[in-house]
Amino acid sequence: MPLPGEGEVLVRVKVAGICGSDLHIYQGERADVALPRILGHELVGEVESTGGGADRFSKGDRVTIDPVVSCGNCVSCRRGYDNLCGTVKCLGVQVDGGYCDFIVVPEEKVYALPSSLPWEKAALIEPFSIAAEVLSRSEVREGDKVLVLGAGTIGLCILQAMKLAGAEVLASDFVDGRLEKAKALGADRVVNSKTGDLSAALREFTGEFGADVVIEAVGLPRLLEESLGYAAPGGRIVVLGFNPEPAKIPEVLVVKKELKIIGSRMNCRKFPQVIEWFEKGLVNPEPLISATYPFEKINDAFKDILRDPQKYLKVLITY
Repeated sequence: MPLPGEGEVLVRVKVAGICGSDLHIYQGERADVALPRILGHELVGEVESTGGGADRFSKGDRVTIDPVVSCGNCVSCRRGYDNLCGTVKCLGVQVDGGYCDFIVVPEEKVYALPSSLPWEKAALIEPFSIAAEVLSRSEVREGDKVLVLGAGTIGLCILQAMKLAGAEVLASDFVDGRLEKAKALGADRVVNSKTGDLSAALREFTGEFGADVVIEAVGLPRLLEESLGYAAPGGRIVVLGFNPEPAKIPEVLVVKKELKIIGSRMNCRKFPQVIEWFEKGLVNPEPLISATYPFEKINDAFKDILRDPQKYLKVLITY
């Protein structure tokens, strides 16, 4: 049993989500992750106890946890960019996370949950915080035509965020089931990028102009390269992937179109905004939940996802 120190909160984990980054670490594909490591960064639970000076919460409070760990002192932190901290870490990646019964976290990273919000839905707050960051970074405006490349969990969260902003969204993926989800969640148009003609669909969708915003939510350099062609003059391309392989970006296309290529990393203090979305019913996390497993079968959950990744969106672990 860990004990909370000064300014810390001990949380009994109730539900945790499995993210794509967890799968990469599980398979040994993240050289930046030192093993052994307790994974898990999409967390909700109950407050068990608090350390000295942590007085915002009491035992039994229902909470969620922002997994971004920042120093609070560097230039980026002082400017309010926790996610760009010079020593930034993420729970379950660079430091131990929440696939365990109890976790100690700084009080400032803990947020109260609405009493009416079920644990399983609340576990999607962290993925939606990624979408909230993308929404901010993209500078999307009402009426913008947005192309979302990838209709996995994050892509579907981003789709909903873009619709909240009044954008029209074309979603692409190569899995028909995901595209059906996208359509049900508000996509104005969907296209299977393997069996259909994405370029033609985009031309029709935008009146030959191109997308005001392109979201590369897959993490493939090839898709970033293609995004330059999909973007409209003056368009913005938002990149989420951590792929270390270089993309071939002809600078002439960037200059001729005056494109903005924008990175979006984790989230920067977006949890209050997302909790409000959930509380007001502005987004719908439920269709993204594909399966739940008890903690005792977490290894089966990982194996099942890796065996048939197209079958699953968000898989949850319950305690």
